[in-house]
Amino acid sequence: MPLSKIMHVLQFRYTRYFNKRYGKVGHLFQGRYKAILCEKESYLLELIRYIHLNPVRAEIVEDPGRYPWTGHLAYMGKEKRNLIDSDRVLGQFAKKRSLARRVYGQFVWDGMKTGHEEKYYRVKDQRYLGEDEFVDKVEGLKKKHEPWYWDISLEKIVLEVLRETGIPRDQVYSLTRGREGALGRYLAAYLARKLAGFRVIEVARHFNREPMTLSLGVKKVESLLQNDKALAKKVEIMERNLTEKSKKKYFITIA
Repeated sequence: MPLSKIMHVLQFRYTRYFNKRYGKVGHLFQGRYKAILCEKESYLLELIRYIHLNPVRAEIVEDPGRYPWTGHLAYMGKEKRNLIDSDRVLGQFAKKRSLARRVYGQFVWDGMKTGHEEKYYRVKDQRYLGEDEFVDKVEGLKKKHEPWYWDISLEKIVLEVLRETGIPRDQVYSLTRGREGALGRYLAAYLARKLAGFRVIEVARHFNREPMTLSLGVKKVESLLQNDKALAKKVEIMERNLTEKSKKKYFITIA
């Protein structure tokens, strides 16, 4: 059974037990369990240290070795139930296990002085912890790529639409109902959503328009692209120009 399924069942059953015993209702945990792929070289050890020092930062204990509910005692060789495979992590400190444990223990203790470092806990696309190069490498190894977005500003998308279509800027930002300006806004909304992951409401706010109007405009563009070859060619050129030198966008959450 996958670990995610085990954790789901465990959280569900414990929540039901806890609520029944203490007369509570609703969620017990802040968020659901999720697995994160971590870059070994620069992030894994820092992440392990962070987790094992959580009880210290929460002022539950002064020494991580006095808290029994993390894997710290297993890494230190003081937990005999063999629930954690510590060899891979300890192997990064030293080949000899006794020395590796001493070095690991000092590594964790040193973390009590440095405190929280935000950069180690910014999760990209809710699943990756590492540098962009690491994420790109993992994505490249996947046989089936999931859709992604490009790091393109809305302003840049609008400028590309104006350049390629020749629609004057004042018409696109005009509050009147001119057809040419409306088409420019619809194209910008279509490209912003498709390429950069913008929500229609964000584009509507940019143009000071109603979200429903732009949403209908995006659908109109999608319909036009099926029949208007000239427009389809222009959109293809705009997409190529916008993505040619752009980086992939990773959505950041806090783990």
